Amino acid sequence: MTWTLVLVLAAIAFGFKVMGAVVIGQRTMPVVLERCLLLIPAALLTGLITKDTFTNGQALTLDARALGLAVAVVATWRRLPFIVVIVLGVGSTALLRTLA
Repeated sequence: MTWTLVLVLAAIAFGFKVMGAVVIGQRTMPVVLERCLLLIPAALLTGLITKDTFTNGQALTLDARALGLAVAVVATWRRLPFIVVIVLGVGSTALLRTLA
């Protein structure tokens, strides 16, 4: 049942993407709408990261993951390479968990 549901939902999502391309076609969207659509992936990713960092099941928690996120944000702000951002975030989380 689960795999059937996953495949059906994937087909529906793909259908919506194709339908969007067919409906819009060669027409251009308003500039304001294009800017908003470009921000959606970043907003979704931010929401997922925040949820996974500050929750544990149904409860809010503040643990080593918050430090890892803070270190990764600072590393990103300093424009370090992506692999360095990941290593610093994971490393700081692991170090704090080891010390605690």
